[in-house]
Amino acid sequence: MFRSLELSRMAQAMATHAAKRQSVISQNVAHADTPGYRAQDVHPFSDVYGTTPDRLTLRTTHEGHLPGRAAPGFAAGLRAVDRSAATGNVNGNSVSLENEMVQAATTRLSYETALGVYSSLRAITRAARGG
Repeated sequence: MFRSLELSRMAQAMATHAAKRQSVISQNVAHADTPGYRAQDVHPFSDVYGTTPDRLTLRTTHEGHLPGRAAPGFAAGLRAVDRSAATGNVNGNSVSLENEMVQAATTRLSYETALGVYSSLRAITRAARGG
């Protein structure tokens, strides 16, 4: 039971990571013609999963307040990438539309994998409940 909860959290974090990465990729595509724009990407999921602190630092305004707990997940920081080595953009832009499309397809597969895991866990939970 507890193992499936961790798998559920991991699937949720993986889907969130894929959504964040897709957003960054779309931003790169939108700036494909912007002179000097540096393409960005999020760190790989395997590097960032579980990196959020277990404890939040919350401001307590009353002595009876309880400390909060962070949900397990990831901290997806951005990093600059240079995918334009093959295209050789003369305006200093590091975006390659072909590479961004490949990254978008890979990210879509990651998102679908996370949803597949989550869906399977939901089906197992329903079967265990007898429904």
